[in-house]
Amino acid sequence: MSTAAKAPVTIGPESWKNRSLRGMKLGLTVISNSDRNCDIGRSTDALPLIRDMLATLSNDEIRKYMREVRVIVAKLRESLIETNEEIKALTRGKEALERALEHTRKDIQLNKDSKFVRLTRPPIEKDHDGADDLLNAEYSHLVNCKKTLEIQLKSVQQHLQCLESVRKQTFANLQERSRVLDILCQSLSAVLRPERDNLILKPNRSQVEGRLSMVDPSKMGSDKIDPFGPYTPQVDTVLGDATDARNQSAYLRQELRNTIDRVDKLKQAAHKSVNDGLTRKVAETVTLKQHLNLGLGENRHAVHRAQRWYDSTEKAFGYTLGPVKYSDLKTSEHFDRPLVRLYQRHPGTQLPEAQEIIKSGDGLLQSLTATSRNIGMLKVVEKRLQDDKRSKSAAADIDSSVIRMRRSKHDHRWCLGTAF
Repeated sequence: MSTAAKAPVTIGPESWKNRSLRGMKLGLTVISNSDRNCDIGRSTDALPLIRDMLATLSNDEIRKYMREVRVIVAKLRESLIETNEEIKALTRGKEALERALEHTRKDIQLNKDSKFVRLTRPPIEKDHDGADDLLNAEYSHLVNCKKTLEIQLKSVQQHLQCLESVRKQTFANLQERSRVLDILCQSLSAVLRPERDNLILKPNRSQVEGRLSMVDPSKMGSDKIDPFGPYTPQVDTVLGDATDARNQSAYLRQELRNTIDRVDKLKQAAHKSVNDGLTRKVAETVTLKQHLNLGLGENRHAVHRAQRWYDSTEKAFGYTLGPVKYSDLKTSEHFDRPLVRLYQRHPGTQLPEAQEIIKSGDGLLQSLTATSRNIGMLKVVEKRLQDDKRSKSAAADIDSSVIRMRRSKHDHRWCLGTAF
């Protein structure tokens, strides 16, 4: 009994016992691994709210991208507005250039009309004068101005096409970038300048007339080019092309204004010089006409004097010839009157009375002929002076009508017709 108490004897087999022990050890190992895995899971496994967290992070990323895209859209929209304003300004410049070209064409037609009207002057007034030189010089200046304006108009039209192409590209990129902004507030308060309400805005580098940029350049300059980001290479290219096109357009508009001003000054100077020349020609013609009037008066006075002298000489010649019939002579007028017959009884007592009478009659006849010839020449001169006076009057009237026509059409408010 004591031996059995010291060393209890198992009744079950050893294999049966060992199998149970191995099972308990395996259970302990599995429990330990399970507890270790639970500890690891507590620190590494996702929380139950992972879906909400991921959705929140994704939404934040999307909003950040949208805000950046909204800045780019604001930049594109501002560039589009400035390009539109530049197109409007350049279009107004093109219209002013077309008006200047039309006025130049009218001035050329007016110059041609002036030349044509002056061709209707009398023949003796058609000699080449200073007014013709001024008209020819004005025509040369007008033709050169017309060529200059046409070249400038062609360059403006080409640049308008370039601006239109840039505007289309900007609008296309604006539409493409705006595709992700449908559910985002379109307010640009985040990208506008904070001092926009203080009315101290300054124009941007585009120098668009009457256009102030509302986009903050400091926020625009931090964009990095990324093919898959908000600021794509296409946007950068479009914005750069638009800026270059606007700058070139501003320079072109300045050059256009300078060209129009220069052409206007040149045309006005040429027009004034022609008008002044025609006015001086009319004044000279009127002065000559007044001198011709004085000459006509002197000529008429000379004709009257010569006619009076002719009449007196003709009477004297008649007195010298005496009566037509010999029987009408007085006894004292006979060459054989008694006193002469008594005187001629001596030899060598011939009297020169008959010869002197014949000689004086011949002299009076010659005087009559000369006076008649002088009267005829005076009448010829009078006719020429009258013709010259009428020509001068007609020339002065024609030149005055040219001056009036040029002054009345100087405002260019008349139809050009089919001249060009």
